Amino acid sequence: MKKSFLLIALLALSLAGYAQSGREFKVSKDLKITGAEVSYVSDLDLLVFQVTVAGEAGKTVPEAAGQLDGAPVLGYVFPTTLKSVDVGFGDTEGIVALAVTAHPDFDDTPLWDENNDRNYKNDGVIWHTHWVVLQQDSRVPGGLAVKQFAKTDAVVLPPTNPGMPMYMDSPGYSVLEQGQQLKVLVPVQRVYGKKQFNYDAVAAFMQVNTSDSAKPMLGVYEVYSVLSGDLSLPYKVND
Repeated sequence: MKKSFLLIALLALSLAGYAQSGREFKVSKDLKITGAEVSYVSDLDLLVFQVTVAGEAGKTVPEAAGQLDGAPVLGYVFPTTLKSVDVGFGDTEGIVALAVTAHPDFDDTPLWDENNDRNYKNDGVIWHTHWVVLQQDSRVPGGLAVKQFAKTDAVVLPPTNPGMPMYMDSPGYSVLEQGQQLKVLVPVQRVYGKKQFNYDAVAAFMQVNTSDSAKPMLGVYEVYSVLSGDLSLPYKVND
């Protein structure tokens, strides 16, 4: 009986570790990107970011880790050639990306109530948007992380940022899940009138780190698909 209990406990620990790796999502068609498009809708002065997957867009979400440190994050990410100042940050180097994420352990959109239950602090698992600045980071397997700064640094962040020491904003754009497609509606006025830029589309697993100073606070650990195949950002806005 004791041996059986020990085996079950070891298996549970093994599965718990595996669940935090992101590997379990590799087989998910919901994260296999087959197409992407950014379109400008002139009569609404609106940019529509759209990703198409082999399965059902947004259906797969991570299981909660039960704490912020090690919290899993799934994302459909649009790296762009936009500048940091185009989305409200100060002038800084890096890849400006629109990230659509789901993470059940925390809520980083304090101004928005994505599930409409009048509680602004419980909907991190609902797909929502962030502007982030990414930089290369060899400390994580995916090779990218959200750019950080020391709290004493003089940085410029949009007023809708979630208060973390990273180049991250929570702009509150509408996210639509429509079968194989997920769409984000971005008013052009919110990107200082920029209607032409290049982009790519990526599906990835990220993880929060608050305990190990040798790793980034939010790094990419698994990349499931890259539309271009090489993150070359070859695609242009359709108008």
